Amino acid sequence: MRGARAGRTMRRAGWPVMIAAWTILLPGVSTPAVVPPTEAVKRTIDEVLRILDDRELQKPARLMERRKRLEQMIAARFDYREMAKRTLPKQWKTLSAAQQREFVDLFQSFLSASYADKIEGYSGEKVEYLSERIEGDYAEVRTKLVSEKTEIPIDYRLMSRTGEWFVYDVVADGISLVRNYRSQFDKIIRESGYPDLVEELRRKSKESKPPKPRQ
Repeated sequence: MRGARAGRTMRRAGWPVMIAAWTILLPGVSTPAVVPPTEAVKRTIDEVLRILDDRELQKPARLMERRKRLEQMIAARFDYREMAKRTLPKQWKTLSAAQQREFVDLFQSFLSASYADKIEGYSGEKVEYLSERIEGDYAEVRTKLVSEKTEIPIDYRLMSRTGEWFVYDVVADGISLVRNYRSQFDKIIRESGYPDLVEELRRKSKESKPPKPRQ
């Protein structure tokens, strides 16, 4: 079955990459950003870690609230329309506005389904901020995720829009999230066609539901 083959193509990754996941930010007019890119990334990560560390939100009855807060916080910093667009460099311009919106919606839901459980498995890792590089409206913030057992380099690539920096790609341990999915999606389209990619993402999006609290 082509859908099953497509599903096997989509791989999972660890929670750090997920600080690249969920919802849509529409593009705006490019203007100089006020807050430096490192500070923009740090504010979002600090708040995400605060939510993950909140013992009250770790209670089973509040897990849905916890995930909702994570979604909202990450949504404020990550441009998933730009990310989705970059995963379809050949097909994007051939899609209608409605098809583009549909793909961005499905891409967001797919990432939510793929990574939500991973990010909620956070267990006290620390983030070190190494350096930043700015070239016009683009920037890269280099960080390192540190635990007792390992260190993972994570680079955030950002664009300046409407006076703020928004992340459009995350490179974890040398692997670009956008490039990874671009390769996977291109393979599915070549083997099965764009409709099958949409079908698979739609199936994945239906799985994107927070765990129900225990009774």
